[in-house]
Amino acid sequence: MPDQTGRTILVTGANSGLGLRSAEALASRGALVLMGCRNQEKAAVAVEAVKNAAANAAPEVVPLDLADLEDVRACAERLTRELGHLDVLMNNAGLIAARRRTKQGFEMQFGTNHVGHFALTGLLLPLLRRANRSRVVTVSSFLHRAARIRLDDWEKKGYSRWFPYIQAKLANLLFTSELQRRAASAGADLLAVAAHPGYAATNLSSGVATGYRLGAKLSDRLFAQPDRMGALPQLYAATMPDVGPDDYWGPDGFMERRGWPKRVGRSDAARDGDAARRLWEASEKLTGVTYAW
Repeated sequence: MPDQTGRTILVTGANSGLGLRSAEALASRGALVLMGCRNQEKAAVAVEAVKNAAANAAPEVVPLDLADLEDVRACAERLTRELGHLDVLMNNAGLIAARRRTKQGFEMQFGTNHVGHFALTGLLLPLLRRANRSRVVTVSSFLHRAARIRLDDWEKKGYSRWFPYIQAKLANLLFTSELQRRAASAGADLLAVAAHPGYAATNLSSGVATGYRLGAKLSDRLFAQPDRMGALPQLYAATMPDVGPDDYWGPDGFMERRGWPKRVGRSDAARDGDAARRLWEASEKLTGVTYAW
């Protein structure tokens, strides 16, 4: 990883898993890391780990609940007051198989993994545009291949706790592509890229029902790669000089489940430009956030 001294990087969901490992690695190379965290007790422990890894600037915890658009807006307003620019926004936070709703009534997984990040990115766009060649890195999943984007309410047709997750992961890729297209059209010096961790052992499923959680822990133990390896694709996407517009990075191993970072492909549904535009327009309506280019 190149030296990150002088760069300011916001990592959402930085209190554990891929977010924490990313924060540690970025801080170790000199970046000022802002740790966007919902759970402040966990954040207090995590920030000490990042401080121990930091080469220069001490990391800071930024309260952020992506499941509450009011909180997302408050976080963005605070950062806009306090920062001169933002070099990288790493949209890392996520939930899986959690049957709940956000404060504004969205299904929790789609609301957190896509809607909250869409709003946050748009509200932080002025800070990103003040940086030189800023980057927005959004974390997706190889499971996006099982999804087809559906903008109606899937709960009307029968709810599955997994369907919203894979929908959100597909939405992450469509968002990245449309963000890059709009940035290029506006002449903005911004790189929108995506990454996925393969199958990495994290606490992503900590909010699911006990039976699912026990199964996930067993599967992690038997098949998953460590979270430090899982974080490498998003770190590569955030920092390396050969990353290009709308790139997608993931592990180079069998079926992209583990390994070192490489450019990876995406499903036909994730390359659907019309779906990307429709999702963008729907997200603007859902969040009330319009990107000010």
